[in-house]
Amino acid sequence: MGGLSDWLARRLRLAISDGRLPVGSRLPATRVLAGELRVSRGVVTEAYQRLIEEGHVAGRGRGGTIVVATPVAVPAASRPSLPANPSPAAGALFAAAPGADVFDALRAAPARIDLSPGLPDLAAFPRAAWLRAERSVLGSLSAADFGYGDPRGTPALRLAVANWLARNRGIRVDPNEVLIVAGTAQALGLLAQVFRHDGIREVAVEDPGSLGVRQHLRNGRMDTPPIPVDSEGVRVDELRTTGAPAVLLTPAHQFPTGVVLGGERRRELMRWAGEGGLIIEDDYDAEHRYDRPPVPALRSMLAERVCYAGSVSKLLAPALRVGWLLSPPKYRDALVTAKRYTDLGNAVLPQLVLAQLMESGEMERQLRFLRRRHRRRRDAMIDAVRTHLPGAVVHGAAAGLHLMITFEAGFADADLAGAALARGVKVQPLSWHSQRPNRPGLVLGYAASTPTDIGEGMAILAEVLRRLS
Repeated sequence: MGGLSDWLARRLRLAISDGRLPVGSRLPATRVLAGELRVSRGVVTEAYQRLIEEGHVAGRGRGGTIVVATPVAVPAASRPSLPANPSPAAGALFAAAPGADVFDALRAAPARIDLSPGLPDLAAFPRAAWLRAERSVLGSLSAADFGYGDPRGTPALRLAVANWLARNRGIRVDPNEVLIVAGTAQALGLLAQVFRHDGIREVAVEDPGSLGVRQHLRNGRMDTPPIPVDSEGVRVDELRTTGAPAVLLTPAHQFPTGVVLGGERRRELMRWAGEGGLIIEDDYDAEHRYDRPPVPALRSMLAERVCYAGSVSKLLAPALRVGWLLSPPKYRDALVTAKRYTDLGNAVLPQLVLAQLMESGEMERQLRFLRRRHRRRRDAMIDAVRTHLPGAVVHGAAAGLHLMITFEAGFADADLAGAALARGVKVQPLSWHSQRPNRPGLVLGYAASTPTDIGEGMAILAEVLRRLS
């Protein structure tokens, strides 16, 4: 059956790619197609399942199986090969401390299997739903609506975000308190600018913690003293000893360890904030939960001391560059002013389309679909780690889009990442995200890769690790 399913999946991919099956079209029912091809229904079901796993089609229950994305054809000449020996060029990316352009360089590096953290399944972007919403929005816009918008964001999206946060994160906020920004990266830049005017020069960060976040804060001329993270989350006692007036946290799913800020730590943190401390809450992937319900956002309990940042980068796609920022009243006007003089506000049309998706329930449907798919891929990665890397310890499996794995000491994780890239597998070393010495490890994204690629990637990592050990 596998050979026939492979053949059928290839034919369907080709039909989608050349437009015979356009985005939004419905595939024949499995029983009907099996009868027409004179094959078993299992052959068709397996072929459809492969296309679903690859993100080209999506099952919509009684609505059938719908084409949602067009395969991107990569010319054979441009496909990266997998050399037997690591190449110096691949290793050079990890040879020195990461610079400002390290993520640009890593994204540009060729690799057949990309296990970088932070990406949802981009092939599952709801193109058909987006096109429907865009046509609806365009049909209702007046000529005046194509002029400059409110720098805070369109009223429609601010209302949609307020409703989304109430439904999904337990945050009650007036739409007028929502500032629409170009992703969390811009939110951090605006906060750094406003904080400096208020005399704040330090924002403590979790350690290990996101290298990208640290880079953005430092670009805003903020010092970033590291605060250790353990199994209960950030060490609030260590935060106190630094004297830092502000801290950036990922309490719902700490990056990269995956731990959740424990109840007692939350109470300690609230006491620290009540004494004048300021919290930046990066709620980067809180909606992606598999084995437990999401924990409440800190912003829902301590609105006067929390600046809350979220975005659609992990829900839909980073390319949209749409996020939101909630701040205490003290900083609200200054942040709007900073946003106004940065870019006059986000592009209006994508905001209106996104607002319609959020208010129509399409975003919740997309999230339910992604949770099922991401959970299968997470399980595939855990199984592959156990099979190929039995000495690795898995962290943060209950939620998110990535896992962290750690090893016993004895090698440099940057060397492992460099050698893996030379073999066509892209990962990030844990040391990139650590300011203090740590056990060697990797941060592995699973959401954007098929189970087959995940398994092959883990096998290659195991082979590379054996050569380093």
